[in-house]
Amino acid sequence: MSQSRFVDALVPQLLRRFFRRRELGLLIAGVASGAVSGLLVVGMADIAHAMQVVLFDASEASDISAAANLSRWRTVLVPVAGGLLIAASTVLLSRRLVSKLGDAIEANALYGGRLSFRGSLFISGQTLVSNGFGGSVGLEAGFTQIAAACSSLLGRALSARRSDMRLLVACGAAGAISAAFGAPLAGAFYAFEVVLGAYATAGFVPVIASSVTGTLVARQLTTHAYLLVPGFPSALSAEMIAQVALVGALCGLGSILLMVGVSAIERGFARIQFLKPAYRPVLGGLCLGCLALVSPVVLGAGHGALQISLVSNPGIVALAIALALKTLASALSLGSGFRGGLFFASLLLGAMVGQLYGHLGGLVAPAAVIQPGTSAMAGMAAFGAGVLGAPVAMICLALETTGDFSVTVGAVVAATIATLIVRELFGYSFATWRFHLRGEDAIRGPHDIGWLRQISAAMLMRHDFRAIAETLPIARVRDVLSSGREKQFVLVTSEGRYAGMVLAADLNVAAERQDDLVSTVARQAQTVLLPGTPVREVMATFTDAEADVLAVVDASGSGRVIGTLTEAHVLRKYGEELERRNRELVFG
Repeated sequence: MSQSRFVDALVPQLLRRFFRRRELGLLIAGVASGAVSGLLVVGMADIAHAMQVVLFDASEASDISAAANLSRWRTVLVPVAGGLLIAASTVLLSRRLVSKLGDAIEANALYGGRLSFRGSLFISGQTLVSNGFGGSVGLEAGFTQIAAACSSLLGRALSARRSDMRLLVACGAAGAISAAFGAPLAGAFYAFEVVLGAYATAGFVPVIASSVTGTLVARQLTTHAYLLVPGFPSALSAEMIAQVALVGALCGLGSILLMVGVSAIERGFARIQFLKPAYRPVLGGLCLGCLALVSPVVLGAGHGALQISLVSNPGIVALAIALALKTLASALSLGSGFRGGLFFASLLLGAMVGQLYGHLGGLVAPAAVIQPGTSAMAGMAAFGAGVLGAPVAMICLALETTGDFSVTVGAVVAATIATLIVRELFGYSFATWRFHLRGEDAIRGPHDIGWLRQISAAMLMRHDFRAIAETLPIARVRDVLSSGREKQFVLVTSEGRYAGMVLAADLNVAAERQDDLVSTVARQAQTVLLPGTPVREVMATFTDAEADVLAVVDASGSGRVIGTLTEAHVLRKYGEELERRNRELVFG
């Protein structure tokens, strides 16, 4: 049975019609996505924690990043074993799935929300291994990957439109993040900012429903504790705003350093010629294990280390060492090939930057420095906003994970400053920048640009062009122009190859040169379009060639003209399609 027939048999046509025609259907699908996301998050988190307990012989009551007296040989060898598993799975499976290894952002940006389920299982499985074996990466990337894939699968089963498919992928991501942190607002705004790319009116209800459902499901199965913020929050004042802005600036620069560090370590591993790319996680695991001998803070995402850091408020030296080790370990893990994300690592690093500022500020002006809890929460929100490009989500997370509204003001200012600095100095969030490193320069976020690639020169070109031989004199061609219907001609050689474009205006200007060949007034002889050229490249070609009309030639290399394309027509069709996409985004 084919896949389409299987889907038709599995999902009744009446249900698919209800989903496509009623907003209530999309709401129900969002709730279902949230419920599945909550179950997946709890299951993956429990499995990862069980792996850490068994592999590191750690206490079930604590996170390995805060564990004491870990076995030294386990600390070194377990990350190496994790690297071996990742290398083996990459060698055995990645070639079969190489075209299916996109994440939720890429799926929404290029493929209308269509996400490979098998590829997502592979990515989530490697993320689980990376975290379970002590890699300095978070599980959040795996959570959102598998949850978004399940939502995409649901959308395909319901024959969802392109806009609804993208929205369901956002619902899956929202449910995953909200379930992971017990923070429905943070999950929803993460989906809007990172996965959907807009605060869509039509998508607000299903995304919120998915986020709340994911939180409720996770809370039935596990306990989410508030982060304990040390001291009393600083009162709102000009001095407080100035200091949290400074913390935000430091975190913005720190997030850029972290992102650049990942790339630098990747390039460093690439220079090791005898080490194949698939086996880099093994060496990365060995380096990570050696760092863990200095401090266990480098192991795992760092949940335990964050809470201990906030409660105990360690000194300057301890904070500086932990900050440097965690930054290096996170960059080393991702740069060597461990699978995961920087979501929670950025929160931990930001909190440590904020605390470090509080200590150093206390040495300079102890009476004026802001409270450590305020600076830590500001740093957490700022570093996360710089790395993820989701300032509102980070602000909501600071509020929901502390339960203290007074710390949110500092988080707002710090996250705003950090976001501004990253955009001005670096330009991208971590996820978007990784696409650029892979050569996907068009992706600047989750905004839907896949439809741009579907519109090509072949879809827009006109076939009713007139071709003339390049050996004709200007007088002969001007006689043909007497009707006034022709605005341009396509010149061709005796072999039928494209030789340039002749405009009627140029022929009139050259009226005194009756006997000259028409090829002497030809334009764009070297500039042509191929049938598969996407519309963005078409518009760029018009700009570079300073032309109003271009020829489309056969892709076989014969040089045969198959159509013409005017800039006015391209701009009109592009505007119509863009308006239609905007209507879908706002009104559904």
